[in-house]
Amino acid sequence: MYSIYHFFNSIVSKKTSFGQVRKLVKFPFDNDLLSCRNDGQFPDMAIRVNKKKEIFTGGELIELKDSDSYVVSSFNSTIPTRKKDISKVITSDSSIIKQQMEKAGNDIYSLPFRDVFYLVRGRKKGHIKVCLINGSFFETISVDNLINKSFSQVLDERLKESGAEISGSVKDILSSIFSEQENFSKVRNVEKASVKLRFRIMTEVKAEGNILNSKKYPGIGDDTLNFVLPCDTEEDEKNIISKAKLVFGENTFNEFKIFKIKHHFNGYFLVFQLPLFD
Repeated sequence: MYSIYHFFNSIVSKKTSFGQVRKLVKFPFDNDLLSCRNDGQFPDMAIRVNKKKEIFTGGELIELKDSDSYVVSSFNSTIPTRKKDISKVITSDSSIIKQQMEKAGNDIYSLPFRDVFYLVRGRKKGHIKVCLINGSFFETISVDNLINKSFSQVLDERLKESGAEISGSVKDILSSIFSEQENFSKVRNVEKASVKLRFRIMTEVKAEGNILNSKKYPGIGDDTLNFVLPCDTEEDEKNIISKAKLVFGENTFNEFKIFKIKHHFNGYFLVFQLPLFD
């Protein structure tokens, strides 16, 4: 059985390594849980997909975020999201990710939409915070809407600076056209140009989305390991607790400090917390 819960359980048993490895990618992850593993390409890791999906589907995508401060490192090229269409991750038959997943025996498209998680480590003045966190902590509005609104700001600024005017309908059309990340990620080949151009999107977290920020999220203390899941209803909480008990076992489950934190833009999240060092 595979899932993000099993993955978290596997890192709990090796939690002291978070204070030993210089680079997060060097952490001794349990490769038996993984269908792919790459460095510097989204996703850094993916959980194997279960053939039977009644309780756990598996298949979660994991991105590593390592920082020498208590600020989540920037997201290069891939905007953080809660779910990802696997067809947009695997863009060709020659994709190394596709080859790795198939070699792992996964029926890739049996789970077309994958939950995305971020394993975040921050280090500051000899202390460490580690969070395995659902992507909804960062995606508080849709990616398309984020790009659309950002492009609208650029358009407004240029129109104001140039003194030009366009109708509201034309502005809406331009904004909607530039609302998908794929529009920016393609390499553009211009006739007679000796270079090719590709626009790259870089995403940085605000203080309100920075789970490592002690003022915004004081419950995430120094030298702790945290599993952070969206939890807006009592039913969500019951479901999460049920899965956690099933995977962690009674003894490990009882070691966790379990509490909720309120996201400044996106509801409540349930946290399972352990000290990193006993």
